[in-house]
Amino acid sequence: MPEPDKGTEHSQRGYEDSDLSVGRLYAFAAGVVGLVVFGVLGSAAVFHFFVRHQPLGPPASPFEDVRTVPPEPRLQTMAPLDLKDYRADQEKILKGYGWVDSQAGIVRIPVDRAMDLLLQKGYPVRGSSLAEGGQAKTPRPAASPVNHQAAPAPADAEGER
Repeated sequence: MPEPDKGTEHSQRGYEDSDLSVGRLYAFAAGVVGLVVFGVLGSAAVFHFFVRHQPLGPPASPFEDVRTVPPEPRLQTMAPLDLKDYRADQEKILKGYGWVDSQAGIVRIPVDRAMDLLLQKGYPVRGSSLAEGGQAKTPRPAASPVNHQAAPAPADAEGER
């Protein structure tokens, strides 16, 4: 079914004007602009009201430390730097000499030195008792078994040997 021709006036404009009202478009734009202006002026009025009724007092001196430190425990403000300092302190303890308990005569030695001393003296044996010579009895190695049997070969994926 062919559409009826609405006339030459519609074909010359190039757009549809049946649903468009220019007056309403301008009224909407004026309303948006009016709301923005009203919001700015209202905010300025409220700001000036509070400035007059609630003064802030004299400005703080730049030489005065006005910041109060909160009570303990405080949050870390520079965690990576704190971790670096902690690790440096721990490394200093591991690699240095110091007293653990001076009353009892307990000292701390570096880990490398402690390992060297253990290698020189030998590791302590559990349950060892001193012999007449003052040396600890060391357990003797067990006699090796006479019959050596080869370990069975591992089974492959199909279960065959």
